[in-house]
Amino acid sequence: MIDLEQVQLTVDELEALRLADFLGMSHEEAGKQMGVSRATFGRIIEQARKTVADALIHGKAISVDGGNYRRVDPTTNRVFLCDHCGWRWEEPPATGRPKKCPSCGGQAFHRVAEKG
Repeated sequence: MIDLEQVQLTVDELEALRLADFLGMSHEEAGKQMGVSRATFGRIIEQARKTVADALIHGKAISVDGGNYRRVDPTTNRVFLCDHCGWRWEEPPATGRPKKCPSCGGQAFHRVAEKG
């Protein structure tokens, strides 16, 4: 096996890639999900993409470690908050992102980060 040079991707950067590039969330929506501003999310995703591009272009391994994160219990319901009407509701885990607010039908809502 070949020993590859490694680049470091933080857990925050990996989460930013998951939210923006894998799930297709906007920077504003993803920033809310991560509990940071849109501008901060933009900086995180920019660094993450640069790191991944370096690894792909130069054949480097990607190591994921560090960053500011909290593990979530996969059996705990997810909590959402509607940006339009303020309705707060829960969804079971692993059911995908809701399509709309169950109260007003709006599509502008975000997941609430549970404090723990």
